[in-house]
Amino acid sequence: MLLASPCPPRVSRASRGHAALLRSSLILLLLLLWPRPSAGKKKLYIGALFPMSGGWPGGQACMPSAQMALDLVNNRSDILPDYELELIHFDSMCDPGEATKLLYDLLYTEPIKIVLMPGCSGVSTLVAEAARMWNLIVLSYGSSSPALSNRQRFPTFFRTHPSATLHNPTRVRLFKKWNWQRIATIQQTTEVFTSTLDDLEQRVKEAGIEISVRQSFLTDPAVAVKNLKRQDARIIVGLFYETEARKVFCEVFKEKLYGKKYVWFLIGWYADNWFKIKDPAINCTVENMTEAVEGHVTTEIVMLNPETVRGVSNMTSQEFLSALMSRLGGKNPEETGGFQEAPLAFDAVWALALALNKTVAPLKSKGRRLEDFNYNNHDITSEIYRALNTSSFEGVSGHVVFDAQGSRMAMTLIEQLQGGSYKKIGYYDSSQRNLSWFNNDVWIGGKPPADRTVVQEVFRILSQKLFAAVSVFAGLGILLGIVCLTFNIYNGNVRYIQNSQPYLNNMTAVGCMMALAAVFPLGIDRHHVNTPQFPVVCQFRLWLLGLGFSLAYGSMFTKIWWVHTLFTKKDEKKEKKKPPLEPWKLYATVGVLLAIDFLSLMIWQIVDPLQITVEMFTKEAPKEDLDVLIQPLLEHCSSKKMNTWLGVVYGYKGLLLLLGIFLAYETKSVSTEKINDHRAVGMAIYNVAVLCLITAPVTMILSSQQDASFAFASLAIVFSAYITLVVLFVPKMRRLITRGEWQSEQQDTLKTGSSTNNNDEEKSRQLERENRELQKIIQEKEERVSALRNQLAERQAIRNRRQPTSGQNQNHNAPPPASLTDPKSLLPPPGYPNPASDNHSMPPSFSNSSSLYPADKMSRNHCHNSQIPLLYK
Repeated sequence: MLLASPCPPRVSRASRGHAALLRSSLILLLLLLWPRPSAGKKKLYIGALFPMSGGWPGGQACMPSAQMALDLVNNRSDILPDYELELIHFDSMCDPGEATKLLYDLLYTEPIKIVLMPGCSGVSTLVAEAARMWNLIVLSYGSSSPALSNRQRFPTFFRTHPSATLHNPTRVRLFKKWNWQRIATIQQTTEVFTSTLDDLEQRVKEAGIEISVRQSFLTDPAVAVKNLKRQDARIIVGLFYETEARKVFCEVFKEKLYGKKYVWFLIGWYADNWFKIKDPAINCTVENMTEAVEGHVTTEIVMLNPETVRGVSNMTSQEFLSALMSRLGGKNPEETGGFQEAPLAFDAVWALALALNKTVAPLKSKGRRLEDFNYNNHDITSEIYRALNTSSFEGVSGHVVFDAQGSRMAMTLIEQLQGGSYKKIGYYDSSQRNLSWFNNDVWIGGKPPADRTVVQEVFRILSQKLFAAVSVFAGLGILLGIVCLTFNIYNGNVRYIQNSQPYLNNMTAVGCMMALAAVFPLGIDRHHVNTPQFPVVCQFRLWLLGLGFSLAYGSMFTKIWWVHTLFTKKDEKKEKKKPPLEPWKLYATVGVLLAIDFLSLMIWQIVDPLQITVEMFTKEAPKEDLDVLIQPLLEHCSSKKMNTWLGVVYGYKGLLLLLGIFLAYETKSVSTEKINDHRAVGMAIYNVAVLCLITAPVTMILSSQQDASFAFASLAIVFSAYITLVVLFVPKMRRLITRGEWQSEQQDTLKTGSSTNNNDEEKSRQLERENRELQKIIQEKEERVSALRNQLAERQAIRNRRQPTSGQNQNHNAPPPASLTDPKSLLPPPGYPNPASDNHSMPPSFSNSSSLYPADKMSRNHCHNSQIPLLYK
């Protein structure tokens, strides 16, 4: 109505004065509150590419954060007081192709940009590689590709977003913390993950950690996950995007590659509920996915300072988040792209502003100014590069500092999925190599799993019950040997003992005791002695058994050898006088056998000594824990050319055993007073040879079975020693005890009757042998007599045919001719002696036959006394 009135109302002077004063106050207030006009300040332009859409829409939160930082910088009077920063930005859609077009517009459209700020690794790679041609510094807020750390390819590139390789020092530190020396990897086939894995491989190699399995996939991870399962992967590092992570863990659930035996390391920038999101590309339920991902560990770059510290912007991290939420207008952070990276964009602007502020003075001293920058001015670019390279300040994302490759050095957050939600379990500062641990990590099995199937090395040892039992028998055998040796020495003057070569028997007893003593080191293993002392035990086994066999068997072999040599001559040599058996020859034979063994063992020990070798068997899985395998091991005494040495020794000993058997068989019917126990020696040789020839190959076959091998070898030694001692010495003890023959040689001379009784058996054998020889001679004579009679009959027949037939008829009944009754016709043929009388006397060699052979014995042998005179008729 007032406006419509043609005449405005009149206002008093006082009222007009008050109104004028009010207007002046309002204008002054507006001038104070309104931002300072840019008049008098020179603008510096920043060309930015924010991905508002696409694979990573990080610009949704990063652009407001960067703009907020610009406003604070421009309102600071101590930072670039003569300049104003202005942001010229475009949406790159995280697409390198789109970014190429936008980069062209930024470079060829006024005004000149002093710095470029791209996001996304693909876009940053394109921009950073081209920026060097325009002398432009590139400062990225959202690029993690390790390839961007190449200073030769990207000489002017910096980033406040740490490289993806920054996860690797943290991973290596955790591997060391949990004592893992073997890991596996699975990656999606993209450049960022491939380069990250290459860096991890280099770092774990330097740390002495092995990557045993390395799998990759493009779209379908099924085969890669199966390979991890087949190759016993336990600690697995997974590098893939979130959508592929769901595919991977669906296959993990199917292959049961989760639980107390496995640990997965994933990237930490997935959404907190990434495994609960329904994905039509997988056929696993939310429950399946939740079960499969439980307990996995993530490493994530700390993008928001966890401490309440006011940095260069005079804001704490929580104040920054509040201001950012206000700028976003209350949007849900989980639905806003780049919300986690927003502190990095904020600090990127501050890093640029501080670097530009640092270059003002150096440029002024050179007569240059920041506003003089153009794409051909290398000096200003060098100053900005130098300032950025030395940046160091506290930002809302933490301490901001760049390494030699222009990448941000930052702390790493370590989280673990516990009960379906992520829990912080520690931080790691790779620049300080400091691990802050909260000790709240939780493991399904109660402790961190092993990096592989735990293989427990278990040495197989001899059964102690078996060892004790055999040792008792060996000890008793040694006592028996001592008793036999004492008996033989004490009764050494008894004729019967002397005729058995007691010194050789003493050697046999000592050899048996040495062989029995070898049973003890044969059963000693690492259960009784330490590994360094085990070669000494090996030497004891070899020497005791070798020398014991040489003494025991060598002395018996010597007896049977000389018996065969002296008493089994050929027929033409029987009539010769048998040489006396000299004892030194027996001892020399034993000495030769013993020297051969001693030299061979000495050469073996010097050239190729026995050492410990460990035999490995097939791994065994215990029933109580499937995550542990038992690796059975067995220690052996062996040398480099063990088979060669055993072949030589076994060949030599085997020939001696076979020869001993042959000689024992050949002399079984020989009787001699000089070695009166050679039949017992032969029996002992039979038993020892059979046991040794059977046991030697059996123990070689059973060498991998310590109980069976020890049982065969030790029992063969025990039985051989027992049989030898019992066969050689027990009959002598029995004879001396039962017959009371304890007299010495001096007493024996006073009591010749005892001597005669002692030799009755030997004389009986001698008589039997002479009887057989006489029977043979008689048989020859009878054959000669029969031949002569045949000749006489033929001569008589010839005479009868010469007489006339008439004479035969006339004298048919006449008495026989005189020639037939003539005694001369009964004379023996030439060469035979004439009989002295009708008593049919016998030659001198038969003179004692009546006394040697009674009539009844001769009749048993079909040699009647009436036949003997016929030899001389």
